[in-house]
Amino acid sequence: MHNPLDTPIEYLKGVGPARGELLRKELGIHKYADLINLYPNRYIDRTRYYKINELQNSGAEVQVVGKVIHLKTVEQKRGKRLVATFTDGTGEMELVWFQGQKWIRENIKINVPYVVFGKCNSFNGLFSMPHPEMELLTEHEQSLRSAMQPIYPSTEKLTQRGVTNKVVNKIMQQLFIETQAAFAETLPHALMQELNLIPKKAALFNIHFPKSQELLARAQYRLKFEELFFIQLQLITKNFIRKHKIKGHAFEVVGNYFNNFYQNHLPFELTNAQKRVIKEIRNDMGQPVQMNRLLQGDVGSGKTIVALMSMLIALDNGFQACLMAPTEILANQHFSGLSELAKPLGINIKILTGSTKTSERKIIHEELQNGNLHILIGTHALLEDKVQFHNLGLAIIDEQHRFGVEQRSKLWRKNDVPPHILVMTATPIPRTLAMSLYGDLDISVIDELPPGRKPIKTVHRYDSNRLKVWAFLREEIAKGRQVYIVYPLIEESDKMDYKDLMDGYESISRDFPLPQYSVSIVHGRMKPADKDMEMERFAKGKTNIMVATTVIEVGVNVPNASVMIIESAERFGLSQLHQLRGRVGRGAEQSYCIMMTGHKLSNDSKIRMETMCSTNDGFEIAEVDLRLRGPGDIMGTQQSGVLNLQIADLVKDRDILSLARHHALKLLKEDPSLSKPEHAALKHAFTELGKKKNIWNYIS
Repeated sequence: MHNPLDTPIEYLKGVGPARGELLRKELGIHKYADLINLYPNRYIDRTRYYKINELQNSGAEVQVVGKVIHLKTVEQKRGKRLVATFTDGTGEMELVWFQGQKWIRENIKINVPYVVFGKCNSFNGLFSMPHPEMELLTEHEQSLRSAMQPIYPSTEKLTQRGVTNKVVNKIMQQLFIETQAAFAETLPHALMQELNLIPKKAALFNIHFPKSQELLARAQYRLKFEELFFIQLQLITKNFIRKHKIKGHAFEVVGNYFNNFYQNHLPFELTNAQKRVIKEIRNDMGQPVQMNRLLQGDVGSGKTIVALMSMLIALDNGFQACLMAPTEILANQHFSGLSELAKPLGINIKILTGSTKTSERKIIHEELQNGNLHILIGTHALLEDKVQFHNLGLAIIDEQHRFGVEQRSKLWRKNDVPPHILVMTATPIPRTLAMSLYGDLDISVIDELPPGRKPIKTVHRYDSNRLKVWAFLREEIAKGRQVYIVYPLIEESDKMDYKDLMDGYESISRDFPLPQYSVSIVHGRMKPADKDMEMERFAKGKTNIMVATTVIEVGVNVPNASVMIIESAERFGLSQLHQLRGRVGRGAEQSYCIMMTGHKLSNDSKIRMETMCSTNDGFEIAEVDLRLRGPGDIMGTQQSGVLNLQIADLVKDRDILSLARHHALKLLKEDPSLSKPEHAALKHAFTELGKKKNIWNYIS
């Protein structure tokens, strides 16, 4: 049986081949079903009628009921315009036409009630409405057209080619007439009753032609729930399947390496959060199923030691481990940190990056294959085909969102049985987003800082307080501390940003002169070798102040640096501010983060400054960030188009998301294969969605 909704869009009356092509190119509408799912972005409320004496000069679209009492033609520089005097008893306004005047003159009725609708402009206290939509009051009262007028997403090209909102509205009406609303129900009856959801048919009708605010709200709720519910079904099913289907090595031994390290070589007592997370990882790796765990921990929460102890379990079971980081700086940092920790254990650890010499590569390749190399740390270089492990048991990936899904699966394919996977991130992902993006990963969180870390004191200062701030820096430097001063950089090539940085550097060098002080600088235009040299000097304490662009954002560890000054802090996003702040507070001393801004701040900037000053909790900050920026930006550009949701919004609809996840879990527990008769419609819809790759392509 042919589903009418699969009909190609050009066959719809009023569309045709040319418009069909436009709709395909501009909005991705290929068939009837796609058009149905083109939801309006907003609605004009035509339930309200304005009186002429209530009109405001706001440029809003309004409707007024009144009569035309007079028509005149006015000559102007080019051509002429037709002006009608329109009154409703509370005042007068003008209706104006520049085109189609002949037709209007002949057809307009004088002294008969009309409803006019359009944008109002005020000129010398008199309101005028150019090219209004007009309808006789008698017809207006009978028409099917909804009171809430939908405004659809559009593009410049569509408008230029005459596919206006009115046209889209018309073909949408045509679609409902042609298909007789043949929309199959997709949700189980019991669930709809429990949550009091309106039927699919009613929801689709009321999203496009709402009769009232209340019906519109119910339609939106139903469609949002459905969308999020199917995403959760998909994620949870993936998780179930993986737990049953994808085999993994069961690491049953917790042996010599792990115990020796835990009992004799721990550099500090583990926090309870670290112990809990290691336990979760041990349990996962002890099962004959591939582990897929996301480890979240704020900057400095001690993920490295968890990573090492997880690797030691793999080693105890005769397997190798690897750790992949997104940049050479980070890979080197992991390498030096892990080598230091593992020194007393006699483990062979090596690093492989783009700059590893050929002679060293050869040794690494050989030792990997014969099993003498226990742990390999590196960048994307680990993914090369030449890199063959003897038996890879655990792959750790740092800063997940910088690695595509394909790259992760390349690591898997290096073995017959895939390795356990641990993904680490210091970017706190709000619960809501984690549920939808990583619903197929199990999540562990390290939510307490190691003992002895003092929380960083954060303040916001205006540029006019700079002298006081500089005086504070002199005091800190006198105590032997070091300081970062970071400048924003929108584009490496942006002359203005570069100039800001250089001006800043010069004035700081004047205010902190040699020989008493010494200032380093690092920015994107420098050669990598020079950058490394300046970093090195700062790390060794040879310079007191490091002036830098955000190059230092990721992973530089200088425990003696206790002050972070962020210039033009209003130009940074919250997660960036939080990451930058995490560069200090790594030693035992009290650290400070000072955000400098001008006096003029937007509302969002104020919220960002207040949030930073009031909390050090990355998760709280991520929640605020999600509210301010929306989900697409949070994951960085690689994940843009994350959840190309048609109607739901991860930020505003988090309650619906939690509800959808709860019900999806409940349903799959009762009926994992959706084979019960009452779930037939659901199963059909779910299978259809699975065929549409575009919906799930972002879910790894």
